[in-house]
Amino acid sequence: MGNVLSYSGISTKIRAMQSKLITEAQLKEITQLPSVPQIFAYLKRTPEYRDVWASVDENELHRGQIEKMLKTSIFNNFSRLYHFANPKQREFLDLYSRRYEIRVLKEIMTNIFDHRNTDPVDFSPYEEFFRHHSKLDLKKLAACSTMEELLNSLKGNEFYVPLSHIQNRETKALLFDYGMTLDLYYFSLIWNIRKKLFKGTDLKQITLAYGEKFDMLNLQFIQRSKRYFHMPPADVYALLIPMNYKLKKEEIRALVEASGYEEAIQIFRNTYYGKKYQELTVGNLEEFYNVILRTTLEKEAGRDPYSVAMLYSYLYHKEHEVNRLTIAIECVRYGISSDEAMRYVRNN
Repeated sequence: MGNVLSYSGISTKIRAMQSKLITEAQLKEITQLPSVPQIFAYLKRTPEYRDVWASVDENELHRGQIEKMLKTSIFNNFSRLYHFANPKQREFLDLYSRRYEIRVLKEIMTNIFDHRNTDPVDFSPYEEFFRHHSKLDLKKLAACSTMEELLNSLKGNEFYVPLSHIQNRETKALLFDYGMTLDLYYFSLIWNIRKKLFKGTDLKQITLAYGEKFDMLNLQFIQRSKRYFHMPPADVYALLIPMNYKLKKEEIRALVEASGYEEAIQIFRNTYYGKKYQELTVGNLEEFYNVILRTTLEKEAGRDPYSVAMLYSYLYHKEHEVNRLTIAIECVRYGISSDEAMRYVRNN
């Protein structure tokens, strides 16, 4: 009863918001449209975007502006949920929002590494969100043109320590190194703090959702590093998320140190994921990653709508919607057939 009372308000809000998300049938219709402005006109008629975009003329927008407006919708919806959340639920949302901060830091670092001094990062989709939900100073960060300046601007922030460790090592750090460091910091934070934030059903659901996510990401890292980059085991281990759920340490070791692709396939088939998902193979891990995560969240949210799974599931699906719409827009822009475009959409 406690969970029902605790989540009843926000669950009602989530159900209403979830009913407005773009469906796969609508995505199919979007990929059949002849131009990007017509996609915007279509979206303006949907419950999700109708009220916010009503006054905008689709003929005056270009693709980049539409994508920014889609991004903004993620942060607006997050803020709406935050308003309805109780203090305990806000703790999870504060933790979840680190992914948005990391997204912005990665954009800034990409700008620095590409030397785009004349093309600064556009923070307009994030400004309102950061004003209320972040301690990062966007204007200060946007003014940075080197990693040294960025790190100095981050002093006192939680991201400073992990990034400074990369900056201070002997070999020159690449953009990939900084990005991976932020991801690993975020994943470790979630895994280590979950037992302090949650108990009972909530703890079980968060452990399942993130546990499978981390295992699948590790499997992807191993597959990519061995199949495409032929990396030595020591370098592969450095990329892995230091948490285990259903994937045992000895199985990870065996996969990393497998002598070839065929041996890795045999090892994988004997893992928890190889047995549970018969259609899953070493070769289609990336394609199935989103399918498995989405299915897990939907199942847990459906099983217990008065739990943190409902909250996490909605946030995931909203971001997923924006990713899929962005892909659909690109496909229409380049004249890709609807059937082919939907293959790209479904793989995301």
